[in-house]
Amino acid sequence: MDCKKDQNLDNCNCTYRGCPRKGVCCDCLQYHLRMKQLPACCFPDEVEKTYDRSFAAFATAWGL
Repeated sequence: MDCKKDQNLDNCNCTYRGCPRKGVCCDCLQYHLRMKQLPACCFPDEVEKTYDRSFAAFATAWGL
């Protein structure tokens, strides 16, 4: 399977400058799960900008 990085970038809301995983969703997801976090795309834009990618921040953002 080929990476669809160019297409993924159209939907990536990550604001972390210089991220080497931007648009490479499989690497991004593995990285954040290893850190016990979720990637930017799981958060509304205003929450993503805080860089708090924790599961607790996810639950709060979505009212869970």
